[in-house]
Amino acid sequence: MTNSTFTIAVIPGDGIGTEIIPPTLMLLDRIAKHSGSFQFRFIERRDCGAAYYKESGEDCSKAAFEVARQADAILLGAIGLPSIRLPSGTEIAPHLRMREEFQLIAGVRPVKAYPNTPRRLLDPRAEKIDMIILRESTEGLFFTQGRGEVIGDSEARETLRITRPTTEKLCDEAFRIARRRKAKRGHASVTCVDKANVFHAFAFFRKIFDERAALNPDIEARHNYVDAQALDLVRRPWDFDVLVMENMFGDILSDLGGGLVGGMGMAPCAELGENHGLFQPAHGSAPDIAGQDKANPTATFLSAALMLEWLAQRAGNSALADAAVALETAVERAFSSGQLRPMEFGGDQGLQQATRAVSDSLDRVLAN
Repeated sequence: MTNSTFTIAVIPGDGIGTEIIPPTLMLLDRIAKHSGSFQFRFIERRDCGAAYYKESGEDCSKAAFEVARQADAILLGAIGLPSIRLPSGTEIAPHLRMREEFQLIAGVRPVKAYPNTPRRLLDPRAEKIDMIILRESTEGLFFTQGRGEVIGDSEARETLRITRPTTEKLCDEAFRIARRRKAKRGHASVTCVDKANVFHAFAFFRKIFDERAALNPDIEARHNYVDAQALDLVRRPWDFDVLVMENMFGDILSDLGGGLVGGMGMAPCAELGENHGLFQPAHGSAPDIAGQDKANPTATFLSAALMLEWLAQRAGNSALADAAVALETAVERAFSSGQLRPMEFGGDQGLQQATRAVSDSLDRVLAN
């Protein structure tokens, strides 16, 4: 990061990923031009994903992977197509290799209820849902990706892994996030979600969590078993703030969280390491609606806001922090005013119209 120019590796990927990335870059460019305090250098690589694998036999070219490695941040659309698979039967997922290679241990999945979006729960308190699911992204059951074994045609085995260094970093990030939220909201808590009553690995995870919690006495520390947590996300999701958990648990519960606030089109994601950050919507490539102007771009726009916030923290750039707030505020106000009505929620706006609604809202936010 030099002279306030930030290099962003842009990987549109597959399906609707190729459609939702261009309007996101347009919004980022508009914010940068308005600020005048920073600019972006986008390096787009299309040689990564399932479509590229079908053409080349590689899930991601070495050149594209290296661009991602050298960039200040990685912005990804969506990767994978159900019809294109590896010989093992699994889908194409080079972003999982990026998680491991770049040590993107912390998957930040915000779950927030925005105005005029579907409420899956009738309780009026559902309007107050605002939590972070923090998913460890390199270990847990996902550690076994590519390492599992199939024994004949009668058995398959995968290995779950929990290590102290990674879990310590993850828990520390959970308390840092909670502390930033406490400064804005006046309260914060971190809940350790595990299955410590059954598995040694999760008892170890909880032990490390408790050790790190003791170092952060200003933040309330809680515990919940993952099955009870799934129940509580339906019964009382408004009672939770930051939830920290193993990879597979986070993968499942974050989708449940997305469903609570409307759908996966509302589910942004930041995958963070000490030196790298990858930002993408948590939804898939949705090939069933690709090319039909039906995609909801909200999750990608919010992921871009997370990218701006992360870059601001790393660079100490207050203009970037203001830009992150402006972009999220534009999305929230577009929903609140009724201008943003995605088809995903039964609205009348496809991708282009939804983008225009957020763009117009952003112009008003920046003007103030």
